[in-house]
Order: sequence, then C-alpha cells, then structure tokens
Amino acid sequence: MDKEKDGVPISSLREITLLLRLRHPNIVELKEVVVGNHLESIFLVMGYCEQDLASLLENMPTPFSEAQVKCIVLQVLRGLQYLHQNFIIHRDLKVSNLLMTDKGCVKTADFGLARAYGIPVKPMTPKVVTLWYRAPELLLGTTTQTTSIDMWAMGCILAELLAHKPLLPGTSEIHQVDLIVQLLGTPSENIWPGFSRLPLVGQYSLRKQPYNNLKHKFPWLSEAGLRLLNFLFMYDPKKRATARDGLESSYFKEKPLPCEPELMPTFPHHRNKRAVPATSEGQGKRCKP
Repeated sequence: MDKEKDGVPISSLREITLLLRLRHPNIVELKEVVVGNHLESIFLVMGYCEQDLASLLENMPTPFSEAQVKCIVLQVLRGLQYLHQNFIIHRDLKVSNLLMTDKGCVKTADFGLARAYGIPVKPMTPKVVTLWYRAPELLLGTTTQTTSIDMWAMGCILAELLAHKPLLPGTSEIHQVDLIVQLLGTPSENIWPGFSRLPLVGQYSLRKQPYNNLKHKFPWLSEAGLRLLNFLFMYDPKKRATARDGLESSYFKEKPLPCEPELMPTFPHHRNKRAVPATSEGQGKRCKP
C-alpha cells in the first residue's frame, strides 16, 4: 500500500471479497484482513501451506509418481469445480499458484486476477493467465472469457506434472501460438467454429500442421490419460472438458490409482533450505509472465 494514493486498489478489493466468500478444502483460506499501525499496512491472514508446486518441481530429485500426479490433479479439479459452480474464473492457474500442506492437501492460491462472471458473459481483459498456460482463444484476442480458460491451464498443469517440465514454454505470444500449433495441429473453422472471426487471427501466420502430437509427447501415457489431455486441449472452448468431466475421467479410475493425500511426500529437507538462492531462480523459470 506504500505507493497507493487512492486507497485500496480495486484488484486487491476484488481478491479479498472473493476469498472471503470461498470455503473449500482445495482453495487457500483467507482467515481475516488485519490493519497494522497505519491504514496503509494491510495484511491478509491466510491458512498456512508449506510448499508450492513450482519450487518443488524445480528441486525434486525424482519426479512425482503417476499416482501422486493423479492425487494432485484431482484436488485441483475439485477446487476448480467449486469455483466454477460459484461463477468464478481463476484466470491465473499455474504450478506456482498451487500450494501443498504437509498433509498432502493441495490448495489453489493467488486470486489477484480471478473474476466473478455472469450470464450473458461480459467482456474482460484478454491479457490474463501466465503465457505458458494461456488458452489459444486468449492469445487470439477473445473478449469473452469462460471457465474453459482455467481448464486449458489445467491441461498444461497435468502435462507438466507428468513430464516434469513445462509443456508449452513460449517466449512470446507468437512463439506460444506456434508451440500450440506444433503440438495440436492447425486450428480451423471445422474444429473451432468462430475461429476465423477472432480479433487477432490476422496477426498470426499459422504453420500448416495437420497432426496432433500429444501421443508422441507422452508415448507411455494410457489411452484414458491421453483422452483426458485431448479433452482439456480442445481448441473449441465450448467443447473443452469441464472440471466435472475431469473428475469423472476414467484416467483416475485405472491403475496406478491416485494415492491418498496423506501419503504424499512432504519434502522437509527442501522446506528447510528454501532460503537458498537457487530456489528463487528455479521459481522464476516457471513464473514467467
């Protein structure tokens, strides 16, 4: 608040208002808002989580097992289902905004870009969601946003946990679109009605790439796992998986079954050495704007 001239910024008020409304085991809990000695000293008192997934992924000697990935993703999907049922889009899902307690409970955090929405959907700023997790309709300038942008980011998170590295690490918006096309093929009106009318389509010369390469990227993944990834990565936002679709996916019902949260590793060693500079560098890699 030190640099604020006009009181609490609207984005902060929006975040506080949303967080005070939300109560779910897989959403970070805002316990209260506290004012310090001066009015500009405002503190949000949150439930404590020991880890964030981005720094864990950077520093783990071995990746999460598939059973552990399923445990994490199911918890994120439950939190998302709750948000979307309450007409809230997170708009900045990424591994650095997923926290984990030492009991293995995963909580979605950082609601600074989250918005409540209504029907009909009103226009919102397209410059949301960290680049690597940004849905193609946002990159192509859509002005209406739905819960499907969170579900695209969920696909990126699932793929990142499985591969132990970011799936689409673009360095610019043009590069990001190109990486998506390389992975999923070139979009068209056939598979994405309304695609050619998106505001920024004319600014990109999309490569002609007719193939979906997800299977080549994850050759060891089961048919059910590939089906879920493809469902999350549908170009047409209307056909993309919902959080409920994700929760009902057969991927979570086949072996290896999701482990129980309390059986998740707790990484006390990593927690104790978090002050080491390498960790913050590692986080920077995954927190690319």
